[in-house]
Amino acid sequence: MDFQFSEEHLMIQQAARDFAQTELKPGVIERDEQQKFPAEQVKKLGELGFMGMMVDPKYNGAGLDAISYVLVMEELSKIDASASVVVSVNNSLVCYGLEAYANEAQKEKYLKPLAAGEKIGAFCLSEPEAGSDATSQHTTAKDMGDYYLLNGTKNWITNGNSASTYLVIAQTHPEKGSHGINALIVEKGMEGFTVGAKENKLGIRGSDTHSLMFTDVKVPKENRIGEDGFGFAFAMKTLEGGRIGIAAQALGIASGAFELATQYSKERKTFGKPISEHQAIAFKLADMATEIEAARLLVLKAAWLKDQGLPYAQASSMAKLFASEVAMKATVEAVQIHGGYGFVKEYHVERLMRDAKITQIYEGTSEIQKVVISREILR
Repeated sequence: MDFQFSEEHLMIQQAARDFAQTELKPGVIERDEQQKFPAEQVKKLGELGFMGMMVDPKYNGAGLDAISYVLVMEELSKIDASASVVVSVNNSLVCYGLEAYANEAQKEKYLKPLAAGEKIGAFCLSEPEAGSDATSQHTTAKDMGDYYLLNGTKNWITNGNSASTYLVIAQTHPEKGSHGINALIVEKGMEGFTVGAKENKLGIRGSDTHSLMFTDVKVPKENRIGEDGFGFAFAMKTLEGGRIGIAAQALGIASGAFELATQYSKERKTFGKPISEHQAIAFKLADMATEIEAARLLVLKAAWLKDQGLPYAQASSMAKLFASEVAMKATVEAVQIHGGYGFVKEYHVERLMRDAKITQIYEGTSEIQKVVISREILR
């Protein structure tokens, strides 16, 4: 059992850390306040190869492993979770889904520009009545022979307005239940496809979250991923990897808050000494450090299993469940350690606390992760 990162891993981690400090940190507070999508920063992430990290180089990807991916996600998320979620969706949902299950023509047309960072993708599963219950798809894709007629609404779609390629899950054969669902590649600009207003969110306010409406959108049958009825299995298999990305994001938010709280505790003095020397604060830091390290090991284990081609559904759900809870707890404690300054935007921890909450919700709520874990245990 080797707990040492390779030299390549350390180089990638440092590159992400440097990018976060030099490119993401300046303006992160303003982007949060203004709900401004980090378009310039995302473009640069693409140029660095971070938008298609695990994709084979023959499809314009970086050809890196999942360990590298979570290291990058952690470093970016320490500073700007709004930017890191764009990286997460593009990598572990859209690019992974296409590389694993799309045909060669689809990979040439859609995967290559996505992996190169030339375009951004979106994964469209959630609906007003189909979030945790992904089988209840009300969006329909009626088989019209050589095309599908797509109708319905998708909610809470990350990269909703900035994407150009959308993987849309829709019901074609209601009588078949989950076996009648398809996954379709939809392009922005298709007639009948409209993007709703941007959601005014508690956290990750810079990320691009919208509802999408489809009204008689003609999607060529050649844009279907896999065989007829493969859509639900496609979504579930893809989400397994997506949870690793969100777990890494939660880990980054927690570790970013911990670093800020530790630094502040060394600088802030009460009763003639730094507050870090008071046990009340030192014990908080000890608990935070321990829980963050445990979360890190869970995240890395899930990534390692994925790299080895071993089953990782249970591990990814465990990592996502635990890391998201640690993120919430660590950020609340970071605000507490900062005292009144923790309530002030310029100290960053209040934003991290707001960003942490979503990690307990998207890619499946904490309760859904427990369903997955218990199912795997009892299988």
